[in-house]
Amino acid sequence: MSSLKKIKIIKPDDWHVHLRDKRILKKVLRYTEMFYQRAIIMPNLNKPIINCKQAIAYKNRILQATKLNHTQFEPLMTCYLTRETSLKELKYGFLKKIFIGAKLYPNQCTTNSTTGINKISEIFHILELMQKIKMPLLIHAEENNIAIDIYDREAKFIETTLIPLRKQFPELKIVLEHITTKEAVSYVEENNSAYLAGTITPHHLMLNRNNMFIHGIQPNLYCLPILKRKIHQNALRKVISNGSTNFFLGSDSAPHLYKNKINLFGCAGIFNAPSSLLCYVTIFEEMKALKYFESFCSKNGPNFYNLPINQSTITLIKKPCKIVKKIDLGQDFILPFLSGEILKWSIL
Repeated sequence: MSSLKKIKIIKPDDWHVHLRDKRILKKVLRYTEMFYQRAIIMPNLNKPIINCKQAIAYKNRILQATKLNHTQFEPLMTCYLTRETSLKELKYGFLKKIFIGAKLYPNQCTTNSTTGINKISEIFHILELMQKIKMPLLIHAEENNIAIDIYDREAKFIETTLIPLRKQFPELKIVLEHITTKEAVSYVEENNSAYLAGTITPHHLMLNRNNMFIHGIQPNLYCLPILKRKIHQNALRKVISNGSTNFFLGSDSAPHLYKNKINLFGCAGIFNAPSSLLCYVTIFEEMKALKYFESFCSKNGPNFYNLPINQSTITLIKKPCKIVKKIDLGQDFILPFLSGEILKWSIL
């Protein structure tokens, strides 16, 4: 498989992406559209998407930007959960296919999460409904207790929140987003459930925490969940190379203006949309696991979300591709992941 010069696969979907809004949306959308047929759009805007009206308006803004690029890209919208989330609104949004799922952000765990959940028990009534109507719960799976070491918050969330939660709601469909630890890999693998899955980002597969501090601190590699030790990176790489169907592509591409990344209090997020699929194929090739590449990118996600697998295809060729250096936005810019670097694979 490693001698392949061309790979044709079902067109992938990105099951976790941040598009932001307004001028940033219009600039970054093209890079997701280039590689992906559909994408689950995160709801943590400056004003989070908490109801159907907001979701429809946001989707329309995305589709308006899509028309400018002449693609058939389909945004899949999510609802940002709060203690005040209306059960009626949530049920209507899911049954009418306005929402594909609902997103749980622990309070203050990442960008624009100040209205997130403090204790999971606050929303048990919401989760009960979601289990009943088979609405997926997408979780940023980190404890938000500042007394817990930042490198331990994902493992601690599984131990103290997720395990009791799944005992309470055993048939609630849950996606652990952007998993980063061997504990998360093991938990999903050992449970091997139709109700549990995990997404994995390209940057957590390619890098570990050492990369953030080589040749001085690298603020553009700061993300949440934060990059972990190499032992965790290796666990992620191993599980995708084993072909497990409980894991699938979720880039967590998250653009920020450069000035906000290198600020005194820099924003968390890595904008990887221009290179994400090329990163994934690179890693699968390195792991001698290209036979599982299409499943990870194009089949496991739709199967979990009970959506049809795409009909269109995409072809990648073994040809050097230089990643765009920066995306200009007037007086500022966005610096992409692997800015200016050359990868071995390109889109045909």
